[in-house]
Amino acid sequence: MASCYRRGLEIAAGRALTSVAFPAISTGAFCFPAERAAGIAVAEVRRYLETDQTIRRVVFVCYGVGAAEPYHAILNRR
Repeated sequence: MASCYRRGLEIAAGRALTSVAFPAISTGAFCFPAERAAGIAVAEVRRYLETDQTIRRVVFVCYGVGAAEPYHAILNRR
């Protein structure tokens, strides 16, 4: 899963895009635990942004409030 985020960011940066949006990968039909998925997503995006400043905005697209809660919790932890 981390490689999906990393590769998406690489492609976006390679095209000189400054923003990218990701869906909550695998948390719907594939039933991957949302908390774990959010942790992987946020960690990988943060890791990538430490070394590449091309991307300035990343949006995590969640289907509903329940899906967004794990992302909010992780992003507000700092």
